[in-house]
Amino acid sequence: MKAMILAAGRGERLRPLTDKLPKPLVSVAGKPLIEYHIERLAAMGVTELVINCAWQADKLIEHLGDGSRFGVTIHYSREIEALETGGGIKKALPLLGNAPFLVINGDVFIDVMPELPNLAADTLAHLFLVDNPAQHPEGDFALQPQTSGHSRVCDSGAPRYTFSGVGIYRPELFDGITETHFALAPLLRQKMAQGLISGSHFTGYWCDVGTLDRLQQLELRQAKGAV
Repeated sequence: MKAMILAAGRGERLRPLTDKLPKPLVSVAGKPLIEYHIERLAAMGVTELVINCAWQADKLIEHLGDGSRFGVTIHYSREIEALETGGGIKKALPLLGNAPFLVINGDVFIDVMPELPNLAADTLAHLFLVDNPAQHPEGDFALQPQTSGHSRVCDSGAPRYTFSGVGIYRPELFDGITETHFALAPLLRQKMAQGLISGSHFTGYWCDVGTLDRLQQLELRQAKGAV
């Protein structure tokens, strides 16, 4: 399976760190955030990576190179301006191939990658949901258990969970879309209503490193010796 790391965002809430640095290169415990993703993907055997980039793209590409020092191959999908989550993935589809692929937001931190399921034939995506963090107590989606196969993700119901920013997608999810700039969530909600999105509850450590305060909290956690 190939993987894509979403890394094109400006990182407004992490300013001034991101004024001259792409958000994925912000350090956590002395290591750029994106390197944790690359190392963990390599450890699970995912070695073909696509990274989209826009803000300070040259610095990101110069730092990561072709990925050989991590034991992976990195391809870059450059965007003149960030195309949002959905648009960024759609633009990178030629680099991702025809099989289901993993996508992970570049500004989240997880201890370990979740176990990756095989998508059922009638499933366009599988989302990993986490317990709601303090900054997002209402959550995003609910899980509806099925008599067989993985739970279906729903836009309503309880309990509600937060989308982790980690998911598996079929290229067919983007069939028929002509827009270049678009968010992923409305597309996912449309397909949820058709019963085409599965999901699971990820219970490992997860942090949305979207603000300076949360970055500091993660730094403190890592300094205490968490893996």
